[in-house]
Amino acid sequence: MFRPLSAALLLFCSLGAIAKPDFDQYVQNIKAEALQQGFSQALVDQAFADVEFYERAVSSDKNQPEFKLTLDKYLASRVPDWKVKQAVEKYKENKEVLEAVGRKFGVQPRFIVALWGNESNFGRIQGKFPVISALTTLAYEGRREALFKRQLFAALTILQEGHIDKSGFVGSWAGAMGQSQFMPSSFLAYAYDFDGDGKKDIWSNQADVFASIANYLKTVGWDDSQTWGRQVTIPADFDTKLSGLDKDKMKSLSEWQALGVRRYDGSDLPARNLRASLVMPDDAKGRIYLVYDNFHTLMNWNRSTYFGSAVGYLSDRIKAELRDNDVSAPGQ
Repeated sequence: MFRPLSAALLLFCSLGAIAKPDFDQYVQNIKAEALQQGFSQALVDQAFADVEFYERAVSSDKNQPEFKLTLDKYLASRVPDWKVKQAVEKYKENKEVLEAVGRKFGVQPRFIVALWGNESNFGRIQGKFPVISALTTLAYEGRREALFKRQLFAALTILQEGHIDKSGFVGSWAGAMGQSQFMPSSFLAYAYDFDGDGKKDIWSNQADVFASIANYLKTVGWDDSQTWGRQVTIPADFDTKLSGLDKDKMKSLSEWQALGVRRYDGSDLPARNLRASLVMPDDAKGRIYLVYDNFHTLMNWNRSTYFGSAVGYLSDRIKAELRDNDVSAPGQ
């Protein structure tokens, strides 16, 4: 039954409706907060001098597509043959620095290249949104204000430390930056100055890009004595409740072998003392993988099992192509 709102409630609602400042006032509030956090007046004035509200950032954030693809279709779109070919070419072009980075951080170069290719198409797609404007817009929009304010102040720190000039400080609509598509907080935690020039340049310096990717992986647990996983088959009567990425569902390869899990070609699983999770990104009728701790590490980068599978799949394709072309590819 409809009941009219009381005068007090109407007043409360109307006050609430006008409580949010306009964008220009919000920017002034952010600038004041930045000064309180210790950023200099000169930096704050420069960073926000031409800040704009980007409606496209808001609409993209609210309307992120819900993919209704099978993993097979996703892999076909994310890891087509042309991308594999380019990945191998990029590996060969940058072999010396990739292998130096791999040795330093303990990360196989093929995984560095696979992440690089999946995130920015080997540096070609980095986004064109000014980072300060994109993050200020998303903070102002309000749905995840605390998150984007934290990223905004991290972005100011990047400018303050001189890693990039403001004119080149661009990224995606969500503020993901450079060839590795790091959010500003990830940049501060993991970006690495590999060539020692005093800047962590993930926009145009490939040595820094590779080292930043490797530093991230190693910091969150990568083990270069292992690979990421393998495609497998299961018996018809398999209990699918055993699948999933929860740590308590991990089993040794010998235990999975005893449960009827086999390599994709039907042969026995490797006789190695490894623990693995069984994942079904679609369902029991789609691709099925046994994945190791390194796949769990990839989940820190991106929580999508589709994304992790694409990175692993591309890395395997790189390894196979290099082997077929008699090019060494260190590690698992």
